[in-house]
Amino acid sequence: MASYISDRFPGPDPYAPLKDVPGFELTSTDFHDGEELPDKHAGDDAVSPQLAWSGLPEGTKSIAVTCFDPDAPTASGFWHWSAFNIPADVTELPAGAGSEDGLGVGATVLTGDSGIKGYYGANPPEGHGPHRYLFAVHAVDTEFDPAEIANPTQLGFNLYFHTLGRAILWGWYENK
Repeated sequence: MASYISDRFPGPDPYAPLKDVPGFELTSTDFHDGEELPDKHAGDDAVSPQLAWSGLPEGTKSIAVTCFDPDAPTASGFWHWSAFNIPADVTELPAGAGSEDGLGVGATVLTGDSGIKGYYGANPPEGHGPHRYLFAVHAVDTEFDPAEIANPTQLGFNLYFHTLGRAILWGWYENK
C-alpha cells in the first residue's frame, strides 16, 4: 500500500487505477514525505516546493510534474500543478519554479483547477480536515504536442500510455 493511503484522509488513491511502473528517487529540501507542508507552500501566494529526482528509467525523453489533491470536496479531486516536456536532463526544480514561465526550463505549464497557470498552493476549505498533496514526477518516453493537451486531466490520460517511471512525494495541509 502506498504511504499516502490512510483512514485520516477521505479521498481515494488516485494512482491505484494506473499501471505499475518503476519508481525512482524524489526528494525536497522543503518538506519530507508524509509531513505537513510549510505555510510557504499553501494559500494564494504560495511558492512551489523544491523538487529533485534521480535514477530515471532508461529511455526517458521528457519529464512531467504534477500536484494533485485527492481529498478535495469534488468527485474528481483538485489539480494544483501540472507541467510537461521538461527536458530529460533536468534533475531539479528550485523552490518557486512553479510561478516561472515554463518553470524556467522550457516546459509547458497547464492551467490547473484554480484557474491559475502554474503552481497553486495547498488550500483546503476551512474545517474540511487535512488534505494530501501528491507531488509526482513522471519519466516519459516522448515529448507531447502542447496543442493536444489542454488541461491536467488530458495530461494524465496521455501519461498513462507514456510513463516509464513515477515517483511521488506527498505532504498534507489543513486550514482549521
